[in-house]
Amino acid sequence: MPNPNDNAPLKITLEDIASAVVPEPVAVVPATQSTGAKSYGTINQAAEQFVPVPEERGSILLQGWFYLGVAGLVGALAGWAIAEPGFVDSSSQQRWGNFLLLPLIVTLMCFAFAMAESAVERSAQKALLRGVLALPLGLILGFFFDFMANIIYGIGMRICFEAGAQSYHNPAVWIARGIAWMVFGAAGGLVYGIIGQSAKKGYYGVIGGVIGAGLGGMVFDPIAIFTKGGAPSRAVGFALVGLATGVGMGLVESALKDRWFYVMAGPLAGKQFILYKSLTTIGSRQQSDIYLFKDPNILPEHAVIQIAGARVQLRANGPVSWAGQTVKTRILQDGDLLQIGRYSFRYKEKHRP
Repeated sequence: MPNPNDNAPLKITLEDIASAVVPEPVAVVPATQSTGAKSYGTINQAAEQFVPVPEERGSILLQGWFYLGVAGLVGALAGWAIAEPGFVDSSSQQRWGNFLLLPLIVTLMCFAFAMAESAVERSAQKALLRGVLALPLGLILGFFFDFMANIIYGIGMRICFEAGAQSYHNPAVWIARGIAWMVFGAAGGLVYGIIGQSAKKGYYGVIGGVIGAGLGGMVFDPIAIFTKGGAPSRAVGFALVGLATGVGMGLVESALKDRWFYVMAGPLAGKQFILYKSLTTIGSRQQSDIYLFKDPNILPEHAVIQIAGARVQLRANGPVSWAGQTVKTRILQDGDLLQIGRYSFRYKEKHRP
């Protein structure tokens, strides 16, 4: 039965208003806060938020064709500078420089190629170790390939003379010298692969070295004609051969790569790490295949990339972010964006038809 008081009007007095208590407003904290860059939340709001590192502009100094080209130029010039004082322009009189010039140039080019990549990655220990290993290899291959190049050059010149090319002004002679110089380019690429512990890297290096050294060798005689011969012409000619060999190695290696990491942000922004080995280590230890420096949060061996057939798997020992989540293992897909400390990587694969 309804209460008769239910229909009575509700009365609020001044005393009621004065005694009312208004509750304090509750602050609402957003799940994510805009900082000018995209941020990806997680289901667990207590988890550490993923803060993407904006892509940075890469330096030309970190491009393979550039630093290998500079390495070849410096190595060739160093070999020339050491041997030139003992070199004489005479077919009847030979001095020590005549015997050591080409092997020494090849040796120091190999030495420079071996050190170049580790040097730009700021890994002084690895650069020094690779340089020490490259010196004896380069010296042995320098004398061997010098012997082979002389045979090839002799055959080429005989063919040129029989075909009527009797002067060094004839382009056929330039081609013969370029073919002989291809042998020296092969030596540089071979040592580059051996030091990198990769047959594929050596294969790419040999192809690039052969192409680059061949092109550089063909301009050797035109330079000698233009500069009237002598020490200056040899310096310029050998420098261009070394430069062309390194640039050729870098361009071919980049063109034929099939799996690689591109550094989008961090101190190595713009560098690409080609994945040659079945096991690639990433960490703050200088001997790591991918050495990450200037970040105390990166472990000595922070992660490992393992390649088994067509599968490329990441195994993390420290924090690695993918799509806003910390992952321990992941089968990498083309285009994956990974973040390790202050470094951001894009994993890339070459698509085959």
